[in-house]
Amino acid sequence: MDTLIPVNIIIADRSYRIRIDPKDEEVVRRTIKLINDKILEYKTQFAGKDMQDYIAMVVLWYATEGQKGAESQPLLNEIGEKFNLIETMIDKALEK
Repeated sequence: MDTLIPVNIIIADRSYRIRIDPKDEEVVRRTIKLINDKILEYKTQFAGKDMQDYIAMVVLWYATEGQKGAESQPLLNEIGEKFNLIETMIDKALEK
């Protein structure tokens, strides 16, 4: 089992010390950057709101993006199956 490493992260100008698996560090840092960038985007679009409002909007956006990916998964599976079928057909044609 890997040892968890301590990491300082900043979300919406607040610092948090968390412990994560070393292999997840890059993904966590990219996610934190995405969240902070989205907060900044909402702050410029909706001036005068409270920081909690921005965070709530980002959480809603992030959750919605996750749902979009889940909805498209069956389509991606179907496309993958069709590519496999095409590849098999090509392989058989080349064997002749």
